[in-house]
Amino acid sequence: MKILLAIDDSKFSEAAAKTLAAQFRPEDTEVRILHVVEPPIAMLEPPQMSPGYYPELEDRLPQARELVDQVAKTLSSAGFRVTTSVVTGDARSVILDDAAEWHADLIALGSHGRRGLRRFFLGSVSDAVARHASCSVQIVRTPS
Repeated sequence: MKILLAIDDSKFSEAAAKTLAAQFRPEDTEVRILHVVEPPIAMLEPPQMSPGYYPELEDRLPQARELVDQVAKTLSSAGFRVTTSVVTGDARSVILDDAAEWHADLIALGSHGRRGLRRFFLGSVSDAVARHASCSVQIVRTPS
C-alpha cells in the first residue's frame, strides 16, 4: 500500500503519523511524507513570476526539511519504507497533485478542527483533500 502522509508542524499531524504507524503493517506499506510550505494568504504571484516560486519562503524550508526528517526517522525505525518531500505552494493543490502523480492508495492527514470564522478565513485543507482526492483519505482528529 502507498500512503501519502501530509504533515504540518502541529499535534494533529503528529497524531496522523502515530495512527498510521498503529494501523498499517510496515512490510506492506510505503509512506511518502509531504510537507507544504504555504505562502501567506496576502501574497499573490505577479504574472511575471514562475508559478510556485516564492523566494521569501526560502528561510522556512530548512525547518520544513527537519520536520519531515523527524517523522521519516520515526516511521523508518518502525519498519516502513519512507520517502520525503517538501514543496512550496497551496497545500490543497500540492497534496492532491502529489497523491495523483505518486499513485497513492491513501492520503492521511490531521485535522485542526477549525470552526466558524477561523474555518471560513483559513479554510480546511483536510476537507478539500477529502472532497477532491482520487484515492481514499483518512482524516485523523484529536480530542479537544
